[in-house]
Amino acid sequence: MRLVLVRHGLPERVHTDGGGADPDLTPLGHEQAARVVGALEGDPVDAVYASTMRRARSTAVPLAAARGLEPRLVHDLREYDSDDRQYVPVHELARSNPEVWQRMLNGHLPAHVDVEAFRGRVVAAMERVVEAHPGRGTAVVFAHAGVVNVYLAHVLGIALSLPFPLDYTGVTRIVASRDGLRKVRTVNEVAHVRDLLDMQPRQVDTAGRPVQSAVGTSVTGS
Repeated sequence: MRLVLVRHGLPERVHTDGGGADPDLTPLGHEQAARVVGALEGDPVDAVYASTMRRARSTAVPLAAARGLEPRLVHDLREYDSDDRQYVPVHELARSNPEVWQRMLNGHLPAHVDVEAFRGRVVAAMERVVEAHPGRGTAVVFAHAGVVNVYLAHVLGIALSLPFPLDYTGVTRIVASRDGLRKVRTVNEVAHVRDLLDMQPRQVDTAGRPVQSAVGTSVTGS
């Protein structure tokens, strides 16, 4: 079967006094989500899955509506920061939390994350999607940069938890065989939103200087 992984669109910055921060998309993020419909126009889609987090659910809506499908929500596809009270878009992270930003540049999740537990639940959730669509089916999964990265790392045998820079609504394709073989075909296709990625705020450090790209920036991919 074919597994198509899509990162969510650009989210808002939010802070809550209780419970996990769960931002929706910005207007630009909604526009990015709408572009996914055209990006997958030539692909058969048998099912649409999404993380239970709002930014992933909202990104799934245009494609699901275009194909007449109801998104299947999977709680285990939520991001590693689902319980955090604050959500900071990645383009603001170098200024607001340089230490975490540097860890991400180096390919690591924040220090407080139980990486093995996170990877375990994500891989199990992805494999359940695969099992639900044997043969030549295609499932599109809307999730998060951390989720897509740890699954890619698992498939490719990479030790890093964040091996790839992934853009908002970047598309990643994996072929899953019945014998358990998983082949990564593409990572972070962004031709459908390249102009919109250029409209995103640039990442700057605490001195206001542009910084090197990391997970979720707009300067990498194809």
